[in-house]
Amino acid sequence: MSQSRIRGGRLSTIQAAFVVARRDFVAILLSRTFIFFLLGPLFPLIVGGLAGGIGEQVQQEAAQPEIGIAMQGVDVDRMLAAYDQLGPRIGPAIPRMVELKRLSPGETFDARAVLEQAQGDMAAIVTGTPASPELTATPERLEWWRGPVSLISAQALQRGPTDFPPVKLASVTTSGAKEKRGRIATAQVGQTVLFLLIMLLAGMVLSNLVEEKANKIIEVLAAAIPMDAVFLGKLFAMLAVSLVGITVWATVIGGLVGLAGMQDTLPAGMSLADLPTPGVGWPLFFLLGVIYFAMGYLLLGSIFLSIGSMAATVREVQTLSMPVTMLQVLIFFFSTYALTQTGKPMELAAMAFPLSSPFAMLARAATDDALWPHLAALVWQAIAVAIFVKVGSALFRKRVMKSGPQHGVKKRRSLLAIVKGRATQAS
Repeated sequence: MSQSRIRGGRLSTIQAAFVVARRDFVAILLSRTFIFFLLGPLFPLIVGGLAGGIGEQVQQEAAQPEIGIAMQGVDVDRMLAAYDQLGPRIGPAIPRMVELKRLSPGETFDARAVLEQAQGDMAAIVTGTPASPELTATPERLEWWRGPVSLISAQALQRGPTDFPPVKLASVTTSGAKEKRGRIATAQVGQTVLFLLIMLLAGMVLSNLVEEKANKIIEVLAAAIPMDAVFLGKLFAMLAVSLVGITVWATVIGGLVGLAGMQDTLPAGMSLADLPTPGVGWPLFFLLGVIYFAMGYLLLGSIFLSIGSMAATVREVQTLSMPVTMLQVLIFFFSTYALTQTGKPMELAAMAFPLSSPFAMLARAATDDALWPHLAALVWQAIAVAIFVKVGSALFRKRVMKSGPQHGVKKRRSLLAIVKGRATQAS
């Protein structure tokens, strides 16, 4: 065997890590417990239900629609003044009215074209004059907001309580608020699925490590290959097993949906093309989802593997891993709430903190079409993974390799001291 494959009679770290990863991957994949592992997602569904409460709050706070007013300057002021007077009384029956554009005399405004650009929070536009307003919105909102717009127009004209101007209606297929609300829904689903998968699958590292510590396999591996390779091999083996499990689950779910008929699960008149589209598009969103899952798994898995190196029994594993699990739950809710803080320090903190960065960036992929933030985030996450793996492997080596050279030297020195002490007493 060439020198490039062997250094000092031992495999290199990368080669040894591959050997350990292949061994663990095949052993777990062919075991009977892998079948029970595939049934695991049935239990975390409860967590998804509990997260629905905060998800509803995010929808309400992050996707508040607005009605834009595009009239001549005097009419804009009158409409806004009327809304300020009646808005608190009307309540949620009508969104907040804002100034969209002050038109000059004779200037026209294409409200339909502005709404169909699907930008910002604009859900509807009121044009014309207070005496003859025209409401442009999606079909489901036209009749709902027709009455409040007529009421505000009457207040702007200082008319009596029974003299309401008629409101012309113009329909559009989509709007900025509708598009934003759909993207936020996609971001929430993506974050929840990512969290459940990482929490469900990262725990496998602990059980595997504690079992091999108990039967002394770790000591045999440590004697044959570098300890860093053991750490990396186990971490990437568990990641590969997790990806196999996800593939199986996705195939089964896709098959069930296909047998049941997707058209029966969607509202009447709705097609797959009407589902909320992520900002970066579905193909890239799924690809980023896989990448962010791998990054999040490696980060949390390295922490769990370090905890496993400090635990000797299953009870100790549960005690030591509980704070990390609770911290991860808090990080998930922190990342979810950051959806409401677009561009603010809270969202930037969620994207910068390593453990929350995969969740925050996956949400960003759903709500924004920019790609450069993902390149920067992936570079930062890769650096964080390298740091976590390095620190974790050092702690792993220190805690697990207790029978190494330093330990043996200390033991021999202790025995020598005892022998010398007894010899002194005998003399």
